[in-house]
Amino acid sequence: MEETSQLHISEEARAVFSVMAERMTGFTSQTAEETLAVEEPLEIQLGYGTAEGRAVKSISVTMRTPGYDFDLAAGFLMTEGVVRDVNDIERIAYAGTANIDEAAETSTARTVLPYQPWKNIVRVELATGVTVSLANLQRNFYTTSSCGICGKASLLALQSVCPPRRENRFSISAETLYTLPARLRAAQSVFDRTGGLHGAGLFNADGELLALREDVGRHNAVDKLLGAEFLADRTPLRDSLLLLSGRASFELLQKALMGGVAMVASVGAPSSLAVRVAKDFDITLAGFLRDRHFNVYHGAERVSGCKQVNERGAL
Repeated sequence: MEETSQLHISEEARAVFSVMAERMTGFTSQTAEETLAVEEPLEIQLGYGTAEGRAVKSISVTMRTPGYDFDLAAGFLMTEGVVRDVNDIERIAYAGTANIDEAAETSTARTVLPYQPWKNIVRVELATGVTVSLANLQRNFYTTSSCGICGKASLLALQSVCPPRRENRFSISAETLYTLPARLRAAQSVFDRTGGLHGAGLFNADGELLALREDVGRHNAVDKLLGAEFLADRTPLRDSLLLLSGRASFELLQKALMGGVAMVASVGAPSSLAVRVAKDFDITLAGFLRDRHFNVYHGAERVSGCKQVNERGAL
């Protein structure tokens, strides 16, 4: 894949925006500056075909926090089964980047929302010879999205597009698990400033934070995280745990499956279909990971350090 350079703007700086607000405390008010998480649309375009004839198709529009857009696009395509190898992607770029007036960009008045249309369209150019079935592409998007047709259709779609699975040998101690939410939270710098972003982090079995992404959309945070690993040619992530700052939905388990993740843990609850995916594809799944408590919905034998007790609480 060709190395792609982004414009020289901090990814974190693009993710936040300052506004003036009236801060109410009890029955008093004070004018103060507040920092908000930016939310803007991102269109993902796909370029494909032969050297003699290339086509471009818009395949998705999502509301996201600007920053790490190329990771998001790559993660989205990987988790939807469009690309399977980093070499399937020839180039990722902002569509129309060459037309940017950089002077105008740097002098944008901060009294208006930082809407940046030239950075809200990303085009992923596939390598020559990579085949794309538009019919399958559209069908997969419908059946593997959070608005899927039904659970059975969604699971059948996953079985048809997921990469080969190996025996799940990832294990972790309960004591290490308990430390992960605090480690994720401590690393969420944009959340510290805004209080309005979901976080997704990758950890190893020793509890080391390997990578982190934040976004207003929980699915975007995971796409950014897995996309970065995919572009760095580190997938499948068989020795990693994916920690979610919110709940675990079918869509997020789907993304974990496509990235080869061995275990998913969430601070919130899993959905019924997320549990079904974990069981069908042997992904260890833990939920409600907070306050020295968690539930394991599949793969409890891979979590060490807990003793089984009966319903009376006796060993």
